[in-house]
Amino acid sequence: MKRWMYGAGGLAAGLALAFGFAGPEHTNYAAAQSANNRSAADLAAEAAGPQRASLAPANGLALGRSYAPVVKRVAPAIVNVYTARTVNQRPTMSDYYRYMFGQGAPPRPRVERSLGSGVIVRADGLIITNNHVIAGANEIVVALADRREYPAKVVFADEKSDLAALRIDAKGSRLPTARLGDSDRAEVGDVVLAIGDPFGIGQTVTQGIVSATARTNLGISDTGFFLQTDAAINPGNSGGALVSATGEVIGINSSIISGSGGSQGVGFAIPSNMVRQFIAASATGHFVRAWIGASGDTVTTETAAAAGLDRPTGVLLTQVSPGSPASAAGLRVGDIVYAIDGKDVPDAGALGYRIATQEVGSPATLTIVRDRRARNVAIRLTAPPETPPRQTTQLGPESILSGVTIANLSPALAQELGAGAPDRGVIVMGVAPGAPLARVGTLAPGDILETVNGRPVATVAEVRRGVAVNGGPLQFRFNRAGQHAECAFQPPAQFGCRS
Repeated sequence: MKRWMYGAGGLAAGLALAFGFAGPEHTNYAAAQSANNRSAADLAAEAAGPQRASLAPANGLALGRSYAPVVKRVAPAIVNVYTARTVNQRPTMSDYYRYMFGQGAPPRPRVERSLGSGVIVRADGLIITNNHVIAGANEIVVALADRREYPAKVVFADEKSDLAALRIDAKGSRLPTARLGDSDRAEVGDVVLAIGDPFGIGQTVTQGIVSATARTNLGISDTGFFLQTDAAINPGNSGGALVSATGEVIGINSSIISGSGGSQGVGFAIPSNMVRQFIAASATGHFVRAWIGASGDTVTTETAAAAGLDRPTGVLLTQVSPGSPASAAGLRVGDIVYAIDGKDVPDAGALGYRIATQEVGSPATLTIVRDRRARNVAIRLTAPPETPPRQTTQLGPESILSGVTIANLSPALAQELGAGAPDRGVIVMGVAPGAPLARVGTLAPGDILETVNGRPVATVAEVRRGVAVNGGPLQFRFNRAGQHAECAFQPPAQFGCRS
């Protein structure tokens, strides 16, 4: 059966619903292990510290108790978010004919209205919702559970994380707030409540469990890491709260997988730890995530066996940037990152998420496996540097690349662009309308230029030198999402590409 993914808010269908210097290597490893014979799981548990007390019900009576106290505490802070956006309708030929013969007025802009949910997280009127709920809106109105209504302004929005911060002015009136919990403490089987306004029928509470805590590769946002729940989430729930049994918000409901557009028990929420980082970024208007300068591939069964792991889990490092926090901490290509601060890192997506939800400048403990031995490594998270400077440049008319805008990649720019952009190289930022390559549709934003006239290029300056021969023949190779293509231009008008 064909699978469809739906946003849980509005009328739109489809999918919407790191590190500073940590000292020399011997310092990092000294506290890790002396005997070098403890398992990665043991060391990860040591780094995790005290575990939470069990919340399992003691008996059937406890299981049947009401969730009303939790709902009464949290529900007042869950709001409806009404939006309106103006859409210019494209006139049809019949519209023109009717207008020309005096049978009607020219087409007028159409107003689209949609509905989502949100969570008041601060008494000063700060509200968190999904970016897709408010994207493109000309007007936003927030309605509280007690029926008070206020106009809202967008404080900060981030498409990559699908989060937005709104603010309302309650003019001195007291606002209810919800408390953010620690989403990393959520476990599969925990009871959760989803609170929002599905289909615009009014505030609704549904109940379920945490179905999974580390869903990745869903294509919903660049953070790539979600809590999954079977609590019913439907259109209108986007931006609402996923609440723990203790009354803390552990996620912002975002999307569903459904064959019908309604809930089929597979819903996803952005973890509260990511939301907390987003709120901190809203003060500056720039969402900077922590960086370590290392990346890799998910461990396979064969790699796990060779490393002495009892199961395929973790990330095999394939790249460690010189001068990065990972390099300063002594990490090497071939190391397996097993856990961060005692929290499992099952795959490459989880590694990115565990780093992104840490504060820039904070310390972390990585549990790694090297040469079949586990150790804990201390590292300090930093903001990604913009080295080299991006030097955004539109190439001039001297070559077939005229009108193509390029920039130097750096860790900072790669994070800003998202979508798996590498830390180094030359990236295409845009192609001007009417440019030679725009007419043939060869290059697109996100492509990585690799060679010009047979020479590797790693900077904008190298590309400019390569195309400096005015009007001459030109060859170039580029990479698009791992697929390579080579193109050649021979004056006056011969051009072709092959992959």
